[in-house]
Amino acid sequence: MQEKERFMKEALKEAKKAYDKLEVPVGCVIVKDGKIISRAHNLKETKKDTTKHAEILAIQKASKRIDAWRLLDCDMYVTLEPCSMCAGAIINSRIRNLYIGTMDKKTGAAGSVLNLFEDFTFNHKVIVETGILQTQCEKILKDFFKELRKRDF
Repeated sequence: MQEKERFMKEALKEAKKAYDKLEVPVGCVIVKDGKIISRAHNLKETKKDTTKHAEILAIQKASKRIDAWRLLDCDMYVTLEPCSMCAGAIINSRIRNLYIGTMDKKTGAAGSVLNLFEDFTFNHKVIVETGILQTQCEKILKDFFKELRKRDF
């Protein structure tokens, strides 16, 4: 198994944790020197805080772990395309590479709705790759919303 798929599978494990908490199932891991230094999943509903996205929580944990706000030489794996808030945090934290599972046609800020990584000039350039384990990343989201609709009836 390739390294990218291996780390995205770890992000999917985090997404499953969110799913089990009735959170939108998005998971994220941050990797430095081939090792996971932080893991997170959405906790927006649980914490009643709109900023508790998987990417933000993973950045906070990684920064604490390496005792620095600059996450130089770190790569992020996230199951769903980041929103504009998370894209901004990824740029500002100096993540090197961003690997995305599936795109978000409603709020995505890495090419779906807008592209903060390509369309604007910032002081840091993040390299973005999409479609890592796309089928699995789409499936967990589709299953979640299907189940949620059943609960509402």
